[in-house]
Amino acid sequence: MNTDVAPRLGWWQQTWRLVAAAAVGIPLWLSIGVLLREQTGETGPWFVIGDPLVALGCLTALVWRRRFPLAVALTVAIASTASALASSAAFLALVSISTRRRPVEIGAVGLVFVTASQFAGGFYPVRSSSASLWLQITFPILIAGIAVAVGMAIGARRVEVRSLRDRAESAEREQTARAAQARALERNRIAREMHDVLAHRISLVAMQAGVLDHRSGGLTAEENRVLVRGIADGSHQALEELRDVLGVLRADPGHPEPPQPDFARIPDLVAEAHTSGLDVTLTTTVTGTPSDAVGRTCYRIVQEGLTNAAKHAPGAHVHITLEGAAGSELNLSVLNSPATTAITQPPASGFGLLGLTERITLAGGKLNHHPTPDNGYLLTAQLPWPHPTHETRT
Repeated sequence: MNTDVAPRLGWWQQTWRLVAAAAVGIPLWLSIGVLLREQTGETGPWFVIGDPLVALGCLTALVWRRRFPLAVALTVAIASTASALASSAAFLALVSISTRRRPVEIGAVGLVFVTASQFAGGFYPVRSSSASLWLQITFPILIAGIAVAVGMAIGARRVEVRSLRDRAESAEREQTARAAQARALERNRIAREMHDVLAHRISLVAMQAGVLDHRSGGLTAEENRVLVRGIADGSHQALEELRDVLGVLRADPGHPEPPQPDFARIPDLVAEAHTSGLDVTLTTTVTGTPSDAVGRTCYRIVQEGLTNAAKHAPGAHVHITLEGAAGSELNLSVLNSPATTAITQPPASGFGLLGLTERITLAGGKLNHHPTPDNGYLLTAQLPWPHPTHETRT
């Protein structure tokens, strides 16, 4: 932003400044007229016609003082030599150029202003005493100093206001950017939470429905009842979990959130998947209990592995392995064999492995997933598991 450019004035702001400049010059113009009457008995045509016309031209030139500040200020200062009524226009021009706070420009216009005032008496044959001659020299210098001081103060105020405005606009832009980022993060959080909570449950329901559809003729009444009961229970639990998630999103800031899954609930998750029809086994050699953050991440990895196995490898055997101890790493793997049943694949959400990658990266771990040579699929993760910190009292 160019700090030398003053803000543009509206028509009313421009008008009252010019009217005020004209009004201030009228007393000086009238006082000279009175002196002319007293000393010569007449004012003359220049006083009545020429002086006001020059003043009008100076006031008109001041309209462009912000576009051509130096040229207008010098022109008006020089022209004020021939017009007592234009002296106030010259004062306004000196104030305007001083707002730019450039010493060379201010000095040039100020010198012209003071010099022009010394030659102004040549247009009017007014006699002056020695005392008034001294006043004629010092008074213009005093007026020029006042004009420069006023202009410098106005210029400093403009810079301060502009700086405050720029900072306010910058803060507003930053606030807008932070709000947009917060909205994006919240949308991603909601998407991940919805996926973590519902995708696993719906995948199991879809798997049971697929089994029921393809093997309805070869199942006993008890097996049919178990599958139907599982579909009903899974659907009911999915609705309950959806209600919990929406309740968290709608809750007040001070409202406590429901308990998050942790490492201790992984066996329950595996048992639930086994009850729903997945052929799944769990092997764990973990010693100790990881932190809530590590345990929650581990739970979500197992949940995602079971969800993908149910969606993409129906009928496959899934083997989950957990191992590790505090001070090293928590290693996890979810291996499923090839699918043994062909069913219609449910639509993919696209957030599962992407959300896991983000979770594990934030936790400082690593995630790998790839097909196995026998057309199965392997999902592995390594999570840091530091020793718990203890405060030492001295």
